[in-house]
Amino acid sequence: MTPLTLPVSRRAFLRVSALAGGGLLVAGLFDTEDAAAALRGERGPLAVPPADDPRLGAYVSITPDGIVTIVGKNPEIGQGVKTMLPMLIAEELDVAWSQVRVEQAKLDPDNYPRQSAGGSTATPTNWLPMRQVGAAARAMIVGAAAQRWNVPAADCTTEAGVVHHRASNRSATYGELATAAASIAPPDLAKVPLKDPKTFRIIGQFTRGVDNHAIVTGKPLFGIDVTRPNMHYASFVKCPVFGGKVASANLDAIKALPGVTHAFVVEGGDNLAGLLGGVAIVGDSWWKVQNAKKQLKVTWNEGPTATQSTEAFAKKAAEFFAGPPQRTLYRDGDVAAAMASAPVTVEAEYSYPFIAHAALEPQNCTAEYVNGKLEMWAPSQSPQNGRALVASTLGMPAEDITVHITRSGGGFGRRLNNDYMVEAAWIAKEAGVPVKLLWTREEDFQHDFYRPGGFHKFRGGVDADGRLVAWDGHFVSFGEGERFAQAANISGGEFPAMFVPNYHLGASVMPLGVPTGFLRAPGSNGLAFVFQSFIDELAHATKRDPIAFRRQLLSQYVAPTPVAGQPAPQAFSADRMQAVLDLVEAKSGWANRGSLPKGTGMGVAFHFSHRGYFAEVAQVTVSKAGAVRVDKVWVAGDVGSQVINPSGAEQQVQGSVLDGIAQVLAQEITIKNGRAVEDAFREFPLLRMNQSPPVEVHWHLSDNAPTGMGEPALPPVVPAVTNAIFAATGKRIRSLPLSKHDLSWS
Repeated sequence: MTPLTLPVSRRAFLRVSALAGGGLLVAGLFDTEDAAAALRGERGPLAVPPADDPRLGAYVSITPDGIVTIVGKNPEIGQGVKTMLPMLIAEELDVAWSQVRVEQAKLDPDNYPRQSAGGSTATPTNWLPMRQVGAAARAMIVGAAAQRWNVPAADCTTEAGVVHHRASNRSATYGELATAAASIAPPDLAKVPLKDPKTFRIIGQFTRGVDNHAIVTGKPLFGIDVTRPNMHYASFVKCPVFGGKVASANLDAIKALPGVTHAFVVEGGDNLAGLLGGVAIVGDSWWKVQNAKKQLKVTWNEGPTATQSTEAFAKKAAEFFAGPPQRTLYRDGDVAAAMASAPVTVEAEYSYPFIAHAALEPQNCTAEYVNGKLEMWAPSQSPQNGRALVASTLGMPAEDITVHITRSGGGFGRRLNNDYMVEAAWIAKEAGVPVKLLWTREEDFQHDFYRPGGFHKFRGGVDADGRLVAWDGHFVSFGEGERFAQAANISGGEFPAMFVPNYHLGASVMPLGVPTGFLRAPGSNGLAFVFQSFIDELAHATKRDPIAFRRQLLSQYVAPTPVAGQPAPQAFSADRMQAVLDLVEAKSGWANRGSLPKGTGMGVAFHFSHRGYFAEVAQVTVSKAGAVRVDKVWVAGDVGSQVINPSGAEQQVQGSVLDGIAQVLAQEITIKNGRAVEDAFREFPLLRMNQSPPVEVHWHLSDNAPTGMGEPALPPVVPAVTNAIFAATGKRIRSLPLSKHDLSWS
């Protein structure tokens, strides 16, 4: 292991101590990614920061009254990270959670690396570094106490923000020691001792979100709440066909309307994730701007995307399925021979639609451009990328742009794209006044970066012993050549690769002018449906218990044969998946499903996504008229050795499951003439309270580093529900949403 030492001058600590009014500011002593890599031995020692480096006060401050303020560095989009990351620091600092206050960091990549929200990465990338921040602070405070009492630091203990020297019956609070601790050099981070998990008092405890009270009392936390002096309101009207340009607009008429202060054409570019062409309208009230927008008349140059449609995509997929794939993503064994000798073979085609993110808070951003400097308030999941986009588009240095990270009213991947940030910045600079850009709900639906649809054709063969011995898959998606469109890709090693001795997965792509992006559990949210549904088909075709069939499949690991130009499959632990499958089988009462009444069935599915192993069982009732009710969902998950905040984790799992059910029932974005048809919740419904089933969550703790929770619980619920519908009605669901199917039975 490479040592990681960061000597910091006493003068620098005293400097920041003075700034804190006599307390202690503890450094964000390292770049979290670099520190973690160094501790794994992947990189050399880090450079020593200069004496006046402001990072000495990046994460933790302790004032003489004992209040500990911890900075939450990552964007909070509802996933609980603003509570979870400070819990890690507080645990190793050994303070009582009641002493802790949490503040949201602004964008500051020098002090807070990887300030992003996405991919369920916050836990795995910060589990060790954030604990080291707390442990280093605790060591300095203990050092100050040892100096005061002239005793060895090793003889001192801490508990709930107090240092004790038991032998002399002396104690002091962290607040009392804070100023003296500022003169203690930070320890070698490679050697700083961390707590034994058995002694954790904060990690693993149900902890309320730090913003809960502010949210329920309506305090201004979200981007939509931001106000600035002399702030104007802006609307940006884009072509309904993605990437279209303005040919002409009645700007003079719009400028003459009450409350309108500016109206102008933005030429824009061709990057669908950047600043596109459109018309900006600025006024002294949002409603006046919306009224002006209703009277705006624009002639658009729609471009070639106007010829694209959902219907045409499906037709092209059928053409692809009539022939071989354009390319092979993964191959093992002899699929043709194994299929020919298998006594049971099954063939099926599956598809899933484009889906919108549908966050409750529409896209928004407030921007203020003054004397060549830009200040922004944005609910972004990737604020550093947003700043870079704004800088390149406006032709200004990134260091002249300040980004305040507001809480997001839902992200789900939509706010990984920062189109609304660059729109607000451009309009603010052009108009010369502070502006709040606020999209309407219709704009939010019709200018999303959609979860791309996909098409799959499968053939599977099962031998006389009930073993899945052959699998042939053809995935039709979007892209050009060997490049998939954003979020439209698939891994060649998608399960059950490596578990079927004769396996082939090929792909074909078609051009796409519709913007696509990462939706919660990207890729997996569609792939789990088709793969786990087809596995269920194979189980029923061989009259096997679906769980027993999956258990057999998980026992069939085949080491992949290296193939030139073929990437190695993603690591997958059959043992971890088997453990959660066993757990959900027991908790759901799967063995008793035969006693369920007619029209009620149970379905099972599992999926490995974003480092998490989840297996889920859904119980569904379908009325004779075809109405679907999800009665209950049982979830078993393995996200490592610790569930940091069980309260937040359970909420994330429940929210993921309910999101997935909503997708199954009725969510779809249809493309016609190059534009999105659906533009409101009435056409793209979220789950209602009376549709929401109980979601029972169980954890299997394993000997693995903790991983994230925002995404991996969603994918399995989609096929679990559709497999349950088959169990209840005998009707196999091969396309989504359910609202397009007749599920009536007699």
